Amino acid sequence: MNPLAEKVIRTDRLILTPLKVGHAAAMFEGLRDADSYAFLPDIPFDDVAALAARYERLQRGRSPDGREIWLNWVIGFADAPDLCGYVQFTVQPYARRALVAYFVFAPNRQLGIAREAVAAALAEVIAHFPLAHVDAEIDTRNAASIGLIERLGFVCQRLVRNADKFKGAVSDEVHYTFVVPASLPVV
Repeated sequence: MNPLAEKVIRTDRLILTPLKVGHAAAMFEGLRDADSYAFLPDIPFDDVAALAARYERLQRGRSPDGREIWLNWVIGFADAPDLCGYVQFTVQPYARRALVAYFVFAPNRQLGIAREAVAAALAEVIAHFPLAHVDAEIDTRNAASIGLIERLGFVCQRLVRNADKFKGAVSDEVHYTFVVPASLPVV
């Protein structure tokens, strides 16, 4: 069961809307900036149809084996129709764990959007799932993302050397954990 499948999350500035296939066209241009993928193994999608196909898979809300719950929201502004990124959580109920990822379009960075969106979604996820912790795995070269996660209360657990190889380089990762307080009731 996914209690957040249709949950719209609002903050003072932002609206997080559950990802739908129909968001592909509005998200495509913001996801095309090749420089935004410097610390990610992904590359920009070639066309809207390819992005829509990915969104169709994600919109299902579960991994094919049913062991993971996929929570994906597009980030929009409360006072404008524009989208500016996404936040996602992969919930593994059997492990009482979730993994967080996020992406903010280049023109909207350094405005606190990622912090606000991730904090709001994190609060909903930990309120609705009996998790012990939420993890983030970040390329060591991504100082902005490391700073964001640390400001949200995540603690560095370990450095993983040679975690991945992409774009002709080896990537080291830092793994962070947010420990969910045991006293939080699940809604």
